[in-house]
Amino acid sequence: MTRPVLIASVCVVITVIAVTSVVLVRGERSAAPQMSEEQRAKREKFFGTGKALPPIEKGQEMRPRW
Repeated sequence: MTRPVLIASVCVVITVIAVTSVVLVRGERSAAPQMSEEQRAKREKFFGTGKALPPIEKGQEMRPRW
């Protein structure tokens, strides 16, 4: 084998490995299971809901009360 053919072969092998790994990773990510209702309720209890916070009333302090 000549040197250019060897370099081209190595490049092709590296490309095939990279493409294969990308396809496998994307396949795993799209098959992620959905959260059950119990898990969703516990998540909302811990992190809070995704709703916007209510507006700050007049006279209400912005700083935390330590």
